[in-house]
Amino acid sequence: MDPSRSFIKDVKRIIIKVGTAVVTRADGRLALGRLGALCEQVKELNSSGFEVILVTSGAVGAGRQRLRFRKLVNSSFADLQKPQVELDGKACAALDVTSSQLLVTDSDFKDPNFRMQLCQTVKSLLALKVIPVFNENDAISTRRAPYEDASKWALPKEVSARCMAVSARECSRRLQSLSSEERKKILLDIANALEANEKLIRIENEADISFLANSIRVLADMEDPICRVLKRTELADGLILEKTSCPLGVLLIVFESRPDALVQIASLAVRSGNGLLLKGGKEAMRSNAILHKVITGAIPDVVGEKLIGLVTSRDEIPDLLKLDDVIDLVIPRGSNKLVTQIKESTKIPVLGHADGICHVYIDKSADMQMAKCIVLDAKTDYPAACNAMETLLVHKDLLKTEGLNDLLTELKSEGVALYGGSIASLEYGIPEAPSFHHEYNSMACTIEVVDDIHSAIDHIHQYGSAHTDCIVTEDLAAAEIFLHQVDSAAVFHNASTRFCDGARFGLGAELLLSSILFHSVKCKCVGI
Repeated sequence: MDPSRSFIKDVKRIIIKVGTAVVTRADGRLALGRLGALCEQVKELNSSGFEVILVTSGAVGAGRQRLRFRKLVNSSFADLQKPQVELDGKACAALDVTSSQLLVTDSDFKDPNFRMQLCQTVKSLLALKVIPVFNENDAISTRRAPYEDASKWALPKEVSARCMAVSARECSRRLQSLSSEERKKILLDIANALEANEKLIRIENEADISFLANSIRVLADMEDPICRVLKRTELADGLILEKTSCPLGVLLIVFESRPDALVQIASLAVRSGNGLLLKGGKEAMRSNAILHKVITGAIPDVVGEKLIGLVTSRDEIPDLLKLDDVIDLVIPRGSNKLVTQIKESTKIPVLGHADGICHVYIDKSADMQMAKCIVLDAKTDYPAACNAMETLLVHKDLLKTEGLNDLLTELKSEGVALYGGSIASLEYGIPEAPSFHHEYNSMACTIEVVDDIHSAIDHIHQYGSAHTDCIVTEDLAAAEIFLHQVDSAAVFHNASTRFCDGARFGLGAELLLSSILFHSVKCKCVGI
């Protein structure tokens, strides 16, 4: 015997706890070998004079009940007249061991009369060499212990997710009932709170607090987006139909770990009267927590701080995606894989923002000094941004020119790894790009040579993400063709793609939705 268990020989009663994983296989079916070995050990203890009590997982009982229900549903009346024998009963009987199942719940033990009767029952069974098998009655149990089977955690988590979403909706309705000036004051209070807590925030976050606060104030001064009359139609005398703008309701936004994202999303939600559920990247968990605390602390009690909920665990996302009766729109900002997974997992409308494959096209008439400045800014200012340049297209007439050679040399000196399409890789001896659809999000970019402006536009439409694209040219006719034919949310002439920014556009926040699904607004910008 194991020395650590030598004390067992001196005890009278042994209680054995068996979890679901002990008696089931990976596919969920019973592990007959382990079940048989368990019965043999119980038999040996029982024959040696020990009083043995077996405690099994509640999930085992629940699973067996479900299996038995299926069997009953598919049985004929004649089948139901036959004696029903349980598998573990057979296993015990094969070893000449008798067992008796006792279904209990935690509330049963609070009843003194029940405890007394249970003790007498167990003593009688043990005296008869019968093995009492305690099993929690899952059908009515309400226990939520920390080490119970995972199947019992699903309901509390779902309730928590629903409570968060419902609270956000209730608060958003109170927010919508406020006047434009009252909602404006909330935004100004949030901006002031950020500045007042700058030292505390900077411990966890390197964002430019003054810039964020100013962008919130700009948003507060904008025209009220709620209840604007967009169209008015007189259907008959005295009968007028109005089309007005209104909040969406409750938004679930999954976003990356940028230091300023949470502030911008929250301020946009407050201004537009929407409830909000936020799930940021795990890398910014502490940063998001302090920003969320500061922002919700500035929301008045008449609205409620639960207007903006912060989802702290990835495990809560599946439960939230089930709440199509409470959440009105999901906006995931991340990889294509993330967006696809969310779309496949919910009935809620999803506005996916995945790729930022932005192009800069250098036309044959471009000022190469200007082109160099634009390309360097578009690629090196913030390579991980969704508006950073990922692909550089150059007109074939620029091949081997001094201006283009200087540009490529400058990119390399800045630490940018260059990859080429089939033509560029051959001409410049650089590695071939993995794909024209590839978004590097780092100090790397793809270069390709095109025949003319129309080839450049076709390339952008085939491989781009309809985010931001730019032409560098001194030919105004070519610029007009590019600006009118490229189907992207932002199209620039002689301006860096990094200029695509809500705050720079006077919209009060950097976060903008691509025209992938909505083409009602298209930004065209001409550099000076």
